[in-house]
Amino acid sequence: MGRVEAPCALIVMGVSGSGKSTVAEALGERLGWRFEDGDSFHPPSNVEKMRAGHPLTDEDRWPWLNAIADEIARVCDEGGHIIIACSALKHSYRDVLLRGRDDVRFVFLKGTRELIAERLAHRKGHFMPPGLLTSQFDTLEPPEAGEHVITVSIDETVEAIVDGVVRQLRLGGAKR
Repeated sequence: MGRVEAPCALIVMGVSGSGKSTVAEALGERLGWRFEDGDSFHPPSNVEKMRAGHPLTDEDRWPWLNAIADEIARVCDEGGHIIIACSALKHSYRDVLLRGRDDVRFVFLKGTRELIAERLAHRKGHFMPPGLLTSQFDTLEPPEAGEHVITVSIDETVEAIVDGVVRQLRLGGAKR
């Protein structure tokens, strides 16, 4: 089986510290697609809440998820391509992001709590404090096969992760 129709959007998902922005940006560079960090869609009240060390509630998340879904719909309906880094931790969140579309794929960055905690401890300048990692894992509902997901381990280099994603999507551009 050769090349298949490309999805119009990829949502790189996982808990904070799993490498969503780094991998999504690298995928965007490899594929020539626009990259957006889902964090930029948060209203200021959400950023302040997280910066203060308080986990977001579902009520906090709905406007954020809908803003991302609106951008995905706009780009896809115009025939473009976009990659968005977004935690998308629950099935219900992913349903909002998809809005029933079958031309969007999730890329789930899977890693152990220990590895991600170590990464967060060394990260500078991000509003998500390491102490919220437990709430991220408590909230995480790993995606299932029916959710158009590619699951990759974060125990690889960024280049190897991108290669694996591109290869699984059969888009071409994967390094052999």
